[in-house]
Amino acid sequence: MTVENMMLLTGNSNGQLASRIANYLGVPIGNAAVGRFSDGEISVEIGENIRNMDVFIIQSTSKPTNSNLMELLIMIDAARRSSAARITSVIPYLGYARQDRRPRNSRVPITAKLVASLIDRAGADRVLTMDLHADQIQGFFDIPTDNIYARPTIVGDLWKLRPKNLTIVSPDVGSVVRSRSIAEQMEAQFAIVDKRRPRPNVAEVMNVIGDIENRTCVFIDDMVDTANTLCQAADALVKRGALAVKAYCTHPVLSGVAIERIENSAIDELVVCNTIKLTKKARKCNKIRQLDVSQLIGEAMRRIAVGDSVSSIFVD
Repeated sequence: MTVENMMLLTGNSNGQLASRIANYLGVPIGNAAVGRFSDGEISVEIGENIRNMDVFIIQSTSKPTNSNLMELLIMIDAARRSSAARITSVIPYLGYARQDRRPRNSRVPITAKLVASLIDRAGADRVLTMDLHADQIQGFFDIPTDNIYARPTIVGDLWKLRPKNLTIVSPDVGSVVRSRSIAEQMEAQFAIVDKRRPRPNVAEVMNVIGDIENRTCVFIDDMVDTANTLCQAADALVKRGALAVKAYCTHPVLSGVAIERIENSAIDELVVCNTIKLTKKARKCNKIRQLDVSQLIGEAMRRIAVGDSVSSIFVD
């Protein structure tokens, strides 16, 4: 499947995913040298003609977040100054998305808006991302933004396994819409873990709403970071009689001691997508399995390039 006038460029965040997307599209990755000067500053040089090309820059802003974000911004600027006809930032995982509003009486930034503004001002014409932490972040961009979902890949994997007595569980109130949608598709029961978060990255499970006794429980969430919330919620389900606990999280941030927590928790399996490159430690963990979303992202990119509907991918 070759798309005319399409150019793919990638930074250093997730070369394996970029290669898989390129293979799906039948379009080679363009020649772009993304390196460092001796003082650590990022250097970018596009090594071929991209004038009047439809350029797609594939770059997750995952760890190291600041470096990967700056790579993306500098690549956008390089493409704009090289007379690209259109620049689409393909950001499988958008970092800095968790601060998307100001809580009452808090003197905090809205970093999701700040990052959106930086991408706008760098010269991107549109954005393609996956499973934003909050859907309203799309409105922070002043350019067309497509937020696609890993749901088809996750549901496809769940249908293959199809555990008996399945209950889809939202690990918190913020994931209710996402989890309920998958529960409806799977014709499964639905439950919610009610928790209180006294401070960032610290969660205390308070209650489980729904029937989970003698059932296989599957968490659905957009990301797993420190895994504290997930592991506490899994322990709560097991104490209340769950037969097994699995989790599907799109973005494997997995910071701090997340791997150790998962290994020592009641979670039987954590299934993640390849929007973020797994560390060696995560790849060695026998509780972690990764799904490939390159075809899903590649198909969305193809539709953008030819002017087809992206949202129709997700019509049931």
